[in-house]
Amino acid sequence: MQKRISVNHDAIRCSSCMLNEICLPLGMSSHDLQKLDDLVKERIRLSKGSVLFHLDDEVDAIYALRTGSIKTQLEDASGQVQITGFLLPGEIIGMDGLLNNRHVSHSIALEDSEVCVMPLNELDKLSLQLPILQQQLRRLMSKEINRAHTLIMNLGALRSEQRLAAFLINLSQRLSTLGYSPYQFILRMSREEIGNFLGLTLETVSRLFSRFAREGLLRIQQREVMILDLPALQAMAGVDC
Repeated sequence: MQKRISVNHDAIRCSSCMLNEICLPLGMSSHDLQKLDDLVKERIRLSKGSVLFHLDDEVDAIYALRTGSIKTQLEDASGQVQITGFLLPGEIIGMDGLLNNRHVSHSIALEDSEVCVMPLNELDKLSLQLPILQQQLRRLMSKEINRAHTLIMNLGALRSEQRLAAFLINLSQRLSTLGYSPYQFILRMSREEIGNFLGLTLETVSRLFSRFAREGLLRIQQREVMILDLPALQAMAGVDC
């Protein structure tokens, strides 16, 4: 279920949000942030499993994830699904649809989540007043391209154990940036979803988790992960995560 909420003047805005150091406002001055406050007039609350947007929907906004987590996925005519990313708070969703103003993926909540809505027409107007906003959008586009390159490299060049190790390290680093423990966290995605994203079968992912546990790299109970030996996990990944 999707619920739209109006943002009033008493609500947390970009200038007062604890995510503004990793989200769109990254590096902006306090004066610029006050102008950015007027951009977000609406938020969307998503219940677990609900869709933010579908493939081929018209793009009228991009979204900043405020709470929760979201997955993006492609789907072909036969119904074959390929997960392309797992988004955490502070990350931007919908940038890949800007070329033709049509979303090129589905966006689905992995848990109860909330996003800030940034309408494209308002972004265009504000970017004329704030040149730094154009720089931020270019930074985000570059980040999206680099993420796609990394995924291609991982799927094409890394062994199965390297892929899973790199995935866990990347997740650990991103959660640490948000102020959470880099060593203990809950996987909001299923093992099947992890396997789909990494190009591995469910059985391979389960086997690798068991192997990592036997070798003392981590402890896992259902979806709760505790990394016991981060340097060894990094050495196994063998890549910049």
